Amino acid sequence: MSSSIQTKNFNLYYGTFRALIDVNLDIPGQRITAMIGPSGCGKSTLLRSFNRMNDLIEGVHVNGQVLVRGEDIFREDTDLISLRKKVGMVFQRPNPFPLSVYNNITFGLEVHRLRKRREFSRIVEESLRDVMLWDTLKDRLDRTALSLSLEQQQRLCIARVLAMKPEIILMDEPCSSLDPIATLKIEELMQTLKAHYTIVIVTHNMQQAARASDLTGFMYLGKLIEFNETPVLFTRPADKMTENYISGKFG
Repeated sequence: MSSSIQTKNFNLYYGTFRALIDVNLDIPGQRITAMIGPSGCGKSTLLRSFNRMNDLIEGVHVNGQVLVRGEDIFREDTDLISLRKKVGMVFQRPNPFPLSVYNNITFGLEVHRLRKRREFSRIVEESLRDVMLWDTLKDRLDRTALSLSLEQQQRLCIARVLAMKPEIILMDEPCSSLDPIATLKIEELMQTLKAHYTIVIVTHNMQQAARASDLTGFMYLGKLIEFNETPVLFTRPADKMTENYISGKFG
């Protein structure tokens, strides 16, 4: 299966602090990859490197490579708008705009002039269908997104990403503010979406990683300790540190 994201000896620094250390990773397309590890291990920093969200933090610099579909995204001539269209991001807490459901989905299309207005209604319907909200909201598209349940808000945020037609979806703790039932529904949605998208998720919830992902990477102190098929990593970890973490001996 072809690579969707690769890192080659990738290092990231916050000032003089080396947050990522020689990370080598190969993420295949149309799979769900989970990154696990204790707080501060670098997993969210790595995730945000895949669409250069870390650029927004003062003092960040990198060396090594991150390749998305074979292209080095840290080249000086990289178009960040195009990159972030290709590599969408869903954040830890649902962050709908204080706008209508309809305008939440069309916001990025309008700002970046990616589609004609006459296409908006079709894109809104397609995006809401993809996240299984169309039947619920089709008669309430003018309703403020802030009135939706947390699960619906997170689905809407995913729909907003899908409207941009990405190839890769990054999810940073997307279920941390949701109850267990809503969490399972989002995980079921991820399983549906992976037929068309590469999904990379950061989670503190090892049960979620075991349930929802095809591959899992374990990080510790900025290093990628182990990366393997999820059932293998959880049942036959190759590294003692991985075994200690998933057995609850630290973290």
